[in-house]
Amino acid sequence: MRPKWILVLVVALLLAGCTGGGNGSAGRRITLRFQSLAWQEESVTANKELVKEWNATHPDVKVEYMQGSWETVHDQLLTSFEGGEAPDIIHDASDDLADFAYGGYLADLRDLLPARLKSDIPQRSWQTATFGDGIYGVPFLQEPRVIVANATWLKRAGVRIPTPEHPWSWPEFRAITRRLSGDGKYGVAWPLKEPVSATLNLSLAAGGELFHRGADGKVAVRLDAADQVVPRTIHDQADVDHSASPTTLGSGGSDTLPGFFGGKYAMVPLGFSYRQQIVQQAPKGFDWQVLPAPAGADGLAQGVSPQTLSIAADSPHKKEAAAFIDFLLRPQNMVRLALGDWMLPTGTEALKDPALHTAKDGWVTGAALASHLRPAPAQSVRGYPEWKDKVATPAFQEYYSGAIGLAELRKRLVGVGNLVLARYQR
Repeated sequence: MRPKWILVLVVALLLAGCTGGGNGSAGRRITLRFQSLAWQEESVTANKELVKEWNATHPDVKVEYMQGSWETVHDQLLTSFEGGEAPDIIHDASDDLADFAYGGYLADLRDLLPARLKSDIPQRSWQTATFGDGIYGVPFLQEPRVIVANATWLKRAGVRIPTPEHPWSWPEFRAITRRLSGDGKYGVAWPLKEPVSATLNLSLAAGGELFHRGADGKVAVRLDAADQVVPRTIHDQADVDHSASPTTLGSGGSDTLPGFFGGKYAMVPLGFSYRQQIVQQAPKGFDWQVLPAPAGADGLAQGVSPQTLSIAADSPHKKEAAAFIDFLLRPQNMVRLALGDWMLPTGTEALKDPALHTAKDGWVTGAALASHLRPAPAQSVRGYPEWKDKVATPAFQEYYSGAIGLAELRKRLVGVGNLVLARYQR
């Protein structure tokens, strides 16, 4: 009798094992791992609350919240992909997806996402996560670059205050920073510890693209006249006019805030989400305002790399993961995520929410810029991370500090840069 009982026990164990996995059918509970990169307290709270709400209404599909980090996400994901341990649902940014998408690590979402979500997000946003013929991420939060200004200083100087309808031009912006400078104070502080994305994304307003795709599909770097408008403005402010603080060129955005509050600089170009830190840290009575970035030949156009949600190609529960993403990005939930991160939602319905159009803390200025946001120039360029880290970042840093001139900048970005990109396009 013993062999018979052993056989019954083995079958029972096998059936129990199947119950823990499966495809989400009745009686089979599955677990989805969701790695979030939210880091601000309000944002982490919003994400965790939404996960809790999902779990309360979906007993057969549990979502497990995992905390990731923006500083290490690329290498961490690469290791987890290669080790077969990637989260089911992946929070990242669109400019980090190209190599993962082309490498086969991410699922093509075209047949997984519901029509509601597809139609709610504009095509220009979907382009940021489109690589080849597939879509490998859902863009859901975006952050324009704005100018945060000392309102009292600008008012006292009598300068024209720009609006999205009547922005400054780049030459006007340079002239105003000269006017605001003197006596050890500066019209602007550029925090350019990471100079590449800031330069490339702002250059779209001047018609700059830097990366040009040929008829053969290959990308080459060029530094045309339109590409030079923004870097030359920054260079001249720092090294010719001395209207830009030289000490902040290697700083991060947060590093500039004490000097801004202390009256050392009139303006600081920052990402839209920095407003939260300003609200938390500004001294009592400090009057600040949000201004649009300068406009150029292409108006207020600006490159962005939205935050994205992707599904791992190896996930056995892609349909359930897509259902959770759809839940997370319902209009009312997308608004909660946007407010928590102090960013703008990509969704058309969410962007209509009155909470995102208040004058307080500059929300209305940011919302007015949403329709001008475009895919970042480097969005689909294979090899961009290496080009950025090894070639462009040190070249721009040296150019802005005055260590090299425009000719040497071009030599590095174009000459050396194209050699790097060529290795990824063989």
